[in-house]
Amino acid sequence: MAASQKKLFEIFVSKIPWTLARKEMKQYFGQFGQLKKCYFPFDTETGFHKGYCWIRFVTEEGLNNALEKDNHVVEGTELLVGKKRKRFDLHSLNKDGEHD
Repeated sequence: MAASQKKLFEIFVSKIPWTLARKEMKQYFGQFGQLKKCYFPFDTETGFHKGYCWIRFVTEEGLNNALEKDNHVVEGTELLVGKKRKRFDLHSLNKDGEHD
Protein backbone atom coordinates (compact mmCIF):
# COMPACT_ATOMS: atom_id res chain seq x y z
CA MET A 1 0.00 0.00 0.00
CA ALA A 2 1.40 3.39 -0.95
CA ALA A 3 2.18 5.86 1.83
CA SER A 4 -0.49 8.28 0.58
CA GLN A 5 -3.12 5.52 0.86
CA LYS A 6 -2.05 4.32 4.29
CA LYS A 7 -4.89 4.38 6.77
CA LEU A 8 -4.34 6.63 9.74
CA PHE A 9 -6.36 6.38 12.90
CA GLU A 10 -6.36 9.99 14.07
CA ILE A 11 -8.64 12.26 16.01
CA PHE A 12 -8.51 16.01 16.40
CA VAL A 13 -9.08 17.32 19.93
CA SER A 14 -9.86 20.95 20.72
CA LYS A 15 -10.98 23.08 23.66
CA ILE A 16 -8.08 21.69 25.72
CA PRO A 17 -7.56 23.71 28.92
CA TRP A 18 -4.14 25.36 29.18
CA THR A 19 -3.51 23.41 32.41
CA LEU A 20 -3.38 20.09 30.54
CA ALA A 21 -0.12 18.83 29.09
CA ARG A 22 0.75 16.16 26.54
CA LYS A 23 1.28 13.63 29.34
CA GLU A 24 -2.30 14.01 30.59
CA MET A 25 -3.72 13.85 27.07
CA LYS A 26 -1.78 10.67 26.31
CA GLN A 27 -2.89 9.16 29.61
CA TYR A 28 -6.54 10.04 29.04
CA PHE A 29 -6.76 8.86 25.42
CA GLY A 30 -4.60 5.81 26.15
CA GLN A 31 -7.60 4.27 27.91
CA PHE A 32 -9.26 3.83 24.49
CA GLY A 33 -6.35 2.07 22.82
CA GLN A 34 -2.60 2.15 22.31
CA LEU A 35 -1.38 5.52 21.06
CA LYS A 36 1.16 5.95 18.31
CA LYS A 37 1.53 9.73 18.51
CA CYS A 38 0.24 12.84 20.25
CA TYR A 39 1.01 16.06 18.39
CA PHE A 40 0.42 19.03 20.68
CA PRO A 41 1.46 22.35 19.05
CA PHE A 42 2.83 25.15 21.21
CA ASP A 43 2.96 28.89 20.61
CA THR A 44 6.63 29.81 20.44
CA GLU A 45 5.98 33.32 21.78
CA THR A 46 3.89 32.44 24.84
CA GLY A 47 5.17 28.91 25.54
CA PHE A 48 1.59 27.71 26.04
CA HIS A 49 -0.06 25.06 23.92
CA LYS A 50 -2.64 26.22 21.40
CA GLY A 51 -5.60 24.37 22.93
CA TYR A 52 -5.77 21.57 20.39
CA CYS A 53 -3.93 18.40 19.43
CA TRP A 54 -3.98 15.39 17.16
CA ILE A 55 -4.01 11.90 18.64
CA ARG A 56 -2.99 8.94 16.48
CA PHE A 57 -3.98 5.44 17.56
CA VAL A 58 -2.18 2.26 16.56
CA THR A 59 -5.44 0.53 15.62
CA GLU A 60 -8.82 1.45 14.23
CA GLU A 61 -10.36 -0.08 17.35
CA GLY A 62 -8.70 2.57 19.55
CA LEU A 63 -9.95 5.31 17.24
CA ASN A 64 -13.50 3.95 17.28
CA ASN A 65 -13.46 3.54 21.07
CA ALA A 66 -12.55 7.20 21.47
CA LEU A 67 -15.13 8.39 18.94
CA GLU A 68 -17.91 6.30 20.48
CA LYS A 69 -17.61 7.98 23.86
CA ASP A 70 -20.26 10.69 24.20
CA ASN A 71 -18.44 13.21 26.38
CA HIS A 72 -14.73 13.57 26.94
CA VAL A 73 -14.30 15.50 30.19
CA VAL A 74 -10.83 16.14 31.58
CA GLU A 75 -10.23 18.36 34.61
CA GLY A 76 -13.86 19.43 34.48
CA THR A 77 -13.67 20.62 30.87
CA GLU A 78 -15.45 18.95 27.99
CA LEU A 79 -13.09 18.42 25.08
CA LEU A 80 -14.28 18.49 21.48
CA VAL A 81 -13.23 15.30 19.72
CA GLY A 82 -13.67 14.53 16.06
CA LYS A 83 -12.25 12.35 13.35
CA LYS A 84 -9.31 13.94 11.58
CA ARG A 85 -10.08 14.02 7.88
CA LYS A 86 -6.71 15.13 6.55
CA ARG A 87 -3.44 13.70 7.77
CA PHE A 88 -1.33 16.24 9.58
CA ASP A 89 2.09 16.67 8.06
CA LEU A 90 4.76 18.08 10.32
CA HIS A 91 6.75 19.23 7.28
CA SER A 92 3.95 21.58 6.17
CA LEU A 93 3.71 23.34 9.53
CA ASN A 94 5.27 26.73 10.07
CA LYS A 95 7.36 27.66 13.12
CA ASP A 96 4.20 28.19 15.22
CA GLY A 97 2.87 24.72 14.45
CA GLU A 98 0.25 25.96 11.99
CA HIS A 99 -0.30 25.08 8.37
CA ASP A 100 1.00 27.69 5.92
